[in-house]
Amino acid sequence: MRVQLISSYYMALRRCIPQSSTYYLSKIRGFRMHGTKAATSVVEEHVSDAEREDEEYADVDWDNLGFSLVRTDYMFATRSCSEGNFEQGYLSRYGNIELNPAAGILNYGQGLIEGMKACRGEDGKVLLFRPEQNAMRMKIGAERMCMHSPSVQHFIEGVKQTVLANRRWVPPPGKGSLYLRPLLFGSGASLGVAAAPEYTFLVFGSPVQNYFKEGTAALNLYVEEVIPRAYLGGTGGVKAISNYGPVLEAMRRAKSRGFSDVLYLDAETGKNIEEVSASNIFLVKENSIVTPTTNGTILEGITRKSVIEIALDLGYKVEERTVAVEELKEAREVFCTGTATGVASVGSITFQNTRTEYKVGDALVTQQLRSILVGIQTGSIQDTKDWVMEIA
Repeated sequence: MRVQLISSYYMALRRCIPQSSTYYLSKIRGFRMHGTKAATSVVEEHVSDAEREDEEYADVDWDNLGFSLVRTDYMFATRSCSEGNFEQGYLSRYGNIELNPAAGILNYGQGLIEGMKACRGEDGKVLLFRPEQNAMRMKIGAERMCMHSPSVQHFIEGVKQTVLANRRWVPPPGKGSLYLRPLLFGSGASLGVAAAPEYTFLVFGSPVQNYFKEGTAALNLYVEEVIPRAYLGGTGGVKAISNYGPVLEAMRRAKSRGFSDVLYLDAETGKNIEEVSASNIFLVKENSIVTPTTNGTILEGITRKSVIEIALDLGYKVEERTVAVEELKEAREVFCTGTATGVASVGSITFQNTRTEYKVGDALVTQQLRSILVGIQTGSIQDTKDWVMEIA
């Protein structure tokens, strides 16, 4: 499962790089594995401004965008040198990626992913939401996994270059966002259980629709009781690629039964809720908003952190604590938070063949929090916390 999952990311990278373009800023000819040696060949070429696409928007049906991977114009790539510092990055117009897993490129699951998005405001400005938080999380994750990582400044610069080079793929205001996938993985050969000798940092993007737009049905979750999870002291607190193998299998089972996603219980006792596959979860009770504490096996989502701050500013009491699965029956509203989902309403949760339904719609806490978060991300609400970075 781990090999299949990591390989899927590389296949996605291959699909996101156009194969028929003529001009490019620089071309990465591929990550070539020969025997036990990894090689990355980069050929720089430059184009004039007149040669670049100058239209404001790409030729896309923005009203029916969906979530499928869309090929954009450029991706950003750089790799670490022997001292652990990362080289100057390159914007790649197109290329290919060739893998030979036997050469050690997988490095026992040494890979970290981040997810973030660029939005276009009503004034046409392109905005990033809290990119330094993603950079710090990748840096902390790399330290835990004995990996070299780009500095916060280098991370943000790579993301900015990717967005600027793909500006025409940032959807019009209100139509969606450019979803960005920073990816860090071991790209040098190694034998046995050993850290990779070098690391590659990539950033690519794909435009996606708003997850929760008018007419979208609320999530219906299924509580998964049996699944191998990262234990306290493991890597559950970082976005490690190898963590997602069992998650994908659980999601496959749930969706085959008609559910939107999976809600996981803690692996130690099986009595407390933890998180949804790629989202954090919140319960709205009579006098408070409750969410499981991040205790080493729950990813501390950036959207989660932001929503907690917004709720506190609005005067809500927010409790970060252990949440027993029985408390699902006491909640009036339930919602999930994540980069892709934003703030997504949950309509029902099924646990041990018992379905509990929740309030959804306007004039609720969930809708209030969602509206404020989206407003900050798109620049329609004043950003008093300096969360948004204007890049174009």
